[in-house]
Amino acid sequence: MKPADLIPRPEWYPTRARGGWLSLRVGLWLGVTFTTCFLTGLISHFHQHPGLFPLPDGPAWGYALSQGIHVTTGIASIPLLAVKLWSVAPRFWHRPLVGGVLRMLERGSVLVLVASAVFELVTGLLNVAEWYAFGFFFPPVHYAVAWVAIGAIGVHIAVQLPKVRALWAEPEPPADATDLNRRDVLRLAGLGAVVVAGVTAGDKIPLLRQVGVLSQRSGNGPQGLPVNRSAVAAGVVADPDWHLSVLDQGVERTFSLADLRALPQHSALLPIACVEGWNAWASWEGVPLRDLIDDPGGVAQVTVRSPDPGGYGASTVNKQTLNHPDTLLALRLNGEQLALDHGYPARLIAPNRPGALQTKWVTVIEVRR
Repeated sequence: MKPADLIPRPEWYPTRARGGWLSLRVGLWLGVTFTTCFLTGLISHFHQHPGLFPLPDGPAWGYALSQGIHVTTGIASIPLLAVKLWSVAPRFWHRPLVGGVLRMLERGSVLVLVASAVFELVTGLLNVAEWYAFGFFFPPVHYAVAWVAIGAIGVHIAVQLPKVRALWAEPEPPADATDLNRRDVLRLAGLGAVVVAGVTAGDKIPLLRQVGVLSQRSGNGPQGLPVNRSAVAAGVVADPDWHLSVLDQGVERTFSLADLRALPQHSALLPIACVEGWNAWASWEGVPLRDLIDDPGGVAQVTVRSPDPGGYGASTVNKQTLNHPDTLLALRLNGEQLALDHGYPARLIAPNRPGALQTKWVTVIEVRR
């Protein structure tokens, strides 16, 4: 047997359910889910990097909704992409495998499209599961490859548009009684997308919690709220001598926990919404962050710091968020003193903000004017 004989051939894929009719229709569904995932991913990126494109501080559930849609549509895209690749598999092996410049450019663009789409969906799923098997920092790489994928999709659509118009006008080819029916395969693809979305959406939509058997978070945790990063993971222990330092143009003011409790308290119902897509609502009580700063109207930005050495041990708060009445240095959660895993003795909580930026175990507030 020659090595060339081991390379698959189109005739190795006998089922006639494959082909343009099925590929076009499942591709349209995939285009909707993947594009929605991309657009909500942009929103997530701007939430986590507010200096690039500041987003409003309301509604409070805005990030929870957009990130939940981002993760759900990404997961729903997986079975659709699998069926799309299955439907066009014979075309990958059309002879000649190597041709002229235009043919190689076309095949290269398809390779970029497939590789980037698979990379995005697989690494995104691993991130949701918090299984960091890859050796790179996920957010910037995921964001960069997303642009590659969406650009490759745009080029592919532009190149294939004449063929798409012709295929759309064609009637469905007759089904062979002994073969798969194209409409059945299309229905299975759609059902697969709905099922995987449903069984992973319980940590985003409480009504689906009972059927969300593959949801990342059950909704349980200390004080009724899940935890992503525990105090043990952050290397944080309760400090009996804890105090808060507010640094403002070279002037330092300090507050003990008793001092903070003596200040006027404000309560707010706000969600913790994480990049993995899950969210959980809770009642928070504490001191409005702006009340800890002299002349908050003149502040350009505030940086909140903690002893957590991880990548999210500090976060910035822009002027708009600082002056929102529900932006709190929280001391209580669901009517109880904060548990250590939730940031005892004080943590940041603000509306429409990623959980990674709701800094726990706050010790320093730096003011920039």
